[in-house]
Amino acid sequence: MTRLVVCGTDTDVGKTVVSALLVQGLNAHYWKPVQCGLEEGGDSARVQAMLGLTPAEATRRLLPEAYRYTHPVSPHWAGELEQRPIDPELLCLPQVSGPLVVETAGGLLVPLRLDCLQIDQIQRWGLPVLLVARSGLGTLNHTLLSVEALRRRRIPLLGLILNGPPHPDNPRTLETLSGAPVLACLPPLPRLEPGTLAAQWQASGLARSLAR
Repeated sequence: MTRLVVCGTDTDVGKTVVSALLVQGLNAHYWKPVQCGLEEGGDSARVQAMLGLTPAEATRRLLPEAYRYTHPVSPHWAGELEQRPIDPELLCLPQVSGPLVVETAGGLLVPLRLDCLQIDQIQRWGLPVLLVARSGLGTLNHTLLSVEALRRRRIPLLGLILNGPPHPDNPRTLETLSGAPVLACLPPLPRLEPGTLAAQWQASGLARSLAR
């Protein structure tokens, strides 16, 4: 049974698109433990729209967040602003039958509270991480720092997914310097809808990579 955490090297690197791709391809449940910012209903609503799930299907497969904050800021600050600080004890993994995709809020060192970073929570869960990074300029530094943080805490890293226009060198350099496999390079998709995601799932080879 596949259970994994999707984390990004930075904000807006494509975690939610990758999460939707995995939820569809693995027929998995989706859980966003902490949602900061409720534009368009938040990331759970975006996954529902991308996958074309009916309300009944969404209720079954998209698990409710432990914390939903209106402010689109770091979780620790959103908790302070809305006077509902995060209690790590309420971030226990949900018990579901079948695969589970957990999408974090932001990157590995984002603070959930001033005394608890996101990577600390990931370590408590004990699940492997799929790291999503930009494909282009700036990704080497962010990605290598993130891989180093995971390795220092002995958190299993399944591999990297590069999101964006294809780059002629970054995949090779990242694999060489990090020792982590680049499992897929996802190009910009013309439409975020079930058919497009299904075609990309087949083209990416992620099913074979995650089965190894």
